[in-house]
Amino acid sequence: MTAVQIAAIAVFVGVMALIVSEKIHRTLAALLGAVVIMVSGIVPFEASLAHIDFNTLGVLVGMMLLVAVMRRSGIFEYVAIKAAKLVKGDPWLIMVALAVITALLSALLDNVTTVLLVGPMTFMICKELRLSPVPFFVTQIIASNVGGTSTLIGDPPNIMIGSAADLTFFDFVAVDAPAVAVVLVAMLACFRFLYGRKMAVASELRERITGLDESGLIASRSLFIKSIVMLVLVVVAFMLHGMLHLESSVIALSGAALMMLIGRQDIEEVVLGVEWSTLGFFGGLFIVVGGLVETGVIDMFAQLLITATQGQEVVAILTILIASAVISAIVDNIPFVAVMIPALLAMGEGGVDVEPLWWALSLGACLGGNGTLIGASANVVLSGISNREGHPLTFIEYLKVGAPLMALSVAISGVYLVLRFGL
Repeated sequence: MTAVQIAAIAVFVGVMALIVSEKIHRTLAALLGAVVIMVSGIVPFEASLAHIDFNTLGVLVGMMLLVAVMRRSGIFEYVAIKAAKLVKGDPWLIMVALAVITALLSALLDNVTTVLLVGPMTFMICKELRLSPVPFFVTQIIASNVGGTSTLIGDPPNIMIGSAADLTFFDFVAVDAPAVAVVLVAMLACFRFLYGRKMAVASELRERITGLDESGLIASRSLFIKSIVMLVLVVVAFMLHGMLHLESSVIALSGAALMMLIGRQDIEEVVLGVEWSTLGFFGGLFIVVGGLVETGVIDMFAQLLITATQGQEVVAILTILIASAVISAIVDNIPFVAVMIPALLAMGEGGVDVEPLWWALSLGACLGGNGTLIGASANVVLSGISNREGHPLTFIEYLKVGAPLMALSVAISGVYLVLRFGL
C-alpha cells in the first residue's frame, strides 16, 4: 500500500470519527476532509470536483425547493390529518401507514424525494399528538431504503446496475421485489417490538385529531391544486426519465422552477427551505470518498473480494452481498457500485455466471444504506429535518436501530439469493 493510499484512508477514517463523535457538525467534518484531500495533493482539485455527483445534488435542491413552495399551500398538513383520522389517531397504525407509504413511493421515486414529501406530514402529526417524531423518522429512513431496492429507478445503484447488465424495470421487480416484500414485513414486525408497544397517547389528543377539519388547513386552495398537479407531473417525469432522456436532476430543478413561477411565492423565503448544510455534507463526502477511488483503495478491495470468491458461487453471492452492505453503510454506495460493475463484467467475460452477483450487489448496496445515519441520502435528509425541528437524531441513536435491522435484512436477502440461485 502506497503512502498516498494510506493518507486517503486516514482522511476518511478521521472524517468518520468526527461524525460519529459529534464533536463538530457533520457538514464541517466532511468539508474539512475535502479540504485536506485537495490541499494535501492526495487528489488534485479538478479530479476532486469530478467525484461530486451534481445530479444527486440537483435532485436534492430541486425537490427541496419544490417542497418548500408546496408546503405553503397546506397540502402536507391536509394529508397528515386525513391519514391520522383514517386510523382514528392510533400512533402505531400511523407509523405503519407512513412507513408503507414511504416504501411504496420510494419504489417509484428516488428516496430523497419520498422523504421530503413524507417528512413534513410526519412532523405535523407528531406535533398534534405530542409525540417525538424521531422514531417515526427512523422507521421511514429504513422503509425508504427497503422500498427503493425493489425497482430499477428506486435507488441510484439499481439504475447503474441495470444499465451495465442490461436489466429492465421488470427484471428488478421479478428478482428484488420478492426479497424486499419479506424484508419490509420483517421490518414492520421489528418496529412493533421497538416502538409500537411504547406509544401511549391520551384519548383527548386522539379525539382532537379525529375532530380536526383537514380542509380548514388548506392555506391556499389555488396553490393546493397547483401543488397536486405539479407533483403528479414530476412523479410521471421521474418514472419516464429514461424515455425522456433527461437526468433526474433536470426534472427536479425544472419542476421546482415551474412551481416557483406559478406558485407566486417569495423566492427568498422559499430558498430558506433548502437544507444547505445537507448539500454541503454531501459535497464534502463525495470528495473524501473520491480520494479512496482515485488512489485505488476501493478498487483494491473489490479485486480482493473477486479473487477470494472465484469458482464458488454461493460464497461469491454471500461475500458480495455482505461486503456491499457493510461498505454501503459507511461509504456512499455509488462509487463502490461503480468499481464493482467493471469487475463483475470482467468475471462474466471469463466464463463466470454473474447474474446472481448483480442481484447480490443490488440488494447489498441498497439495503446497506440502512446501517448508519450516513449510509444513504434519505437518512441524511430526514435527520436534517428532524434536527431543524428541534428533535436531534444522532448518529449513535440511529446506529442502535439501523445496524441490527440492516443485518436482519441482509440475512433475509442472503437466504433468498442462495435459495434462488445457489442451490
